Amino acid sequence: MDMNCTIYLLAVVNMPLYAKILIPAGILFVLGAIFAAVLSFLSKRFTVEQDPRVEEVNNLLSGANCGGCGYAGCAAFAIALVDGKADLGSCSATSKENKDKIAEVLGTVNCCEDFIYVVACNGGNSCSDKYTYQGYGDCRSMELLASGSKACPVGCMGMGSCVDACARHAAVVNNKTGHADIVQEKCVKCGLCAKACPKGLIVKIPSDAKVYVACKSHEKGKDVRAVCKGGCIACSICVKNCPHGAISIIDNLAVIDYSKCTGCSICAEKCPSKCIIKR
Repeated sequence: MDMNCTIYLLAVVNMPLYAKILIPAGILFVLGAIFAAVLSFLSKRFTVEQDPRVEEVNNLLSGANCGGCGYAGCAAFAIALVDGKADLGSCSATSKENKDKIAEVLGTVNCCEDFIYVVACNGGNSCSDKYTYQGYGDCRSMELLASGSKACPVGCMGMGSCVDACARHAAVVNNKTGHADIVQEKCVKCGLCAKACPKGLIVKIPSDAKVYVACKSHEKGKDVRAVCKGGCIACSICVKNCPHGAISIIDNLAVIDYSKCTGCSICAEKCPSKCIIKR
């Protein structure tokens, strides 16, 4: 062994205990300070300045991070809004009040109408079945088998594809009625349930709407009545009794014009099928 190495090793062995501790600690401290200085320099040199509006917009968004807007989360959506790459209407979960504030921050006008999701079907257990389905599956898989189990071509099958799609447990299947319902208190309006429904039964209505038509069948009245007790039969009783002319029959189905509807609910009271639901 080289004489210098031998002397160095002997010196280390005979070194006081405090020196054995302090010297390595000092070396680590110096290295840490150097690395910290380098990282600090690099962070300032390559930093990307973020628009201060991004944080403000992000704080006004719902924070649901549901992905319904098409972005990974609210933070990514906020950046896209500020950059002008996204439309505020893509977010269903944020309240109209906050959307108005966001539009003010961005210097735009909020044209988004506040809405809720409802299930446009009043059938369920009131609707006849074409066959009895046994085994594992959901509405989408059942739809592949003779267009679903219900005799009504647009009847809710109650197998819960919407339930599986909803991370907030806002979509449920009502055991009493046999069809899906939306629990408004839990719903963040991400729209995933609407996309999951193979019949397209989960629809938007204005959030201040007092009534809605829980049916999407365009079959003739006698054909609807033959398979479902809760479907719209296009009898026009709602049309005749609406004092504001807010209801019309279009293609054998009652349609409410919410710009005229005052929420008097006379239509819901008069409907013989009870397919106009009062909220």
